[in-house]
Amino acid sequence: MAFFLEALFGGLMAGMLYSLVALGFVLIFKASGVFNFAQGAMVLFAALAMARFSEWVPGWLGIDSQFLANVIAFVLAGACMFVLAWTIERLVLRHLVNQEGVTLLMATLGITYFLDGLGQGIFGSDIYKIDVGMPKDPVFLLGSIFEGGVMINLEDVYAACIAALLVFVLSMFFQKTTTGRALRAVADDHQAAQSIGIPLNRIWVIVWFVAGLTALVAGIIWGSKMGVQFSLTTVALRALPVIILGGLTSVPGAIIGGLIIGVGEKLSEVYVGPMVGGGIEIWFAYVLALVFLLFRPQGLFGEKIIDRV
Repeated sequence: MAFFLEALFGGLMAGMLYSLVALGFVLIFKASGVFNFAQGAMVLFAALAMARFSEWVPGWLGIDSQFLANVIAFVLAGACMFVLAWTIERLVLRHLVNQEGVTLLMATLGITYFLDGLGQGIFGSDIYKIDVGMPKDPVFLLGSIFEGGVMINLEDVYAACIAALLVFVLSMFFQKTTTGRALRAVADDHQAAQSIGIPLNRIWVIVWFVAGLTALVAGIIWGSKMGVQFSLTTVALRALPVIILGGLTSVPGAIIGGLIIGVGEKLSEVYVGPMVGGGIEIWFAYVLALVFLLFRPQGLFGEKIIDRV
């Protein structure tokens, strides 16, 4: 039973991290109708900015405190994501208003390759470390119930709490604020939103900036666990089944889908993997996503699209 709980908790923690990356897809699609294929590149760019600024800031300002250096680095990396959002809107999105979805998708593919090169050109292409003080050593809980206890990775727990808090804040932002409602209106119909005075250009900058901050948080957590390296862009591929399960337009769906994927991957690898030679964790999420596409293509919480003719 202890082994099962360890696998379950590990899956839940991994699922929260998948959800954090999936949020970037959901935010931009929810507010602009654009499937942002560049989200993985944004995670890499933000993580590189955070890692390098945390190295450079102590030398620039003569600061001995790593905590203060990390705070300043986070602010600078966030500023970079704002400049990036403004540039993308100014040079790309502004010229593609009311274009076909495939056109916008191809534009985000171009942004992906541009960010991959820009990030490594500015910040370097080595493997960098992000140290924000999250504990690395595991702890053992429920020792009085199970012999030896249940091993929990504290870093995963911290990461999951941060992801849960971010999901809650974003949900409130979309549901309770005027800007959040404007974002949903823009997603429904660009021209109608403009006709009632919603500034489309400003809204797109806001949503890409919020998605950039989400990418920054995801990049910090993944960079703290694995180091900041080029393969970080592939994290976005792990998030694709999550948004298929949860729905492209649902912020809570991103978190539920991530938990389902994370737990399913861990448990299937642990209990079914030995019977088939392993490797289930690699393809489990995509097979589950394929099943959902066949029977419920809008996902668990996505909006069902009805076309009237």
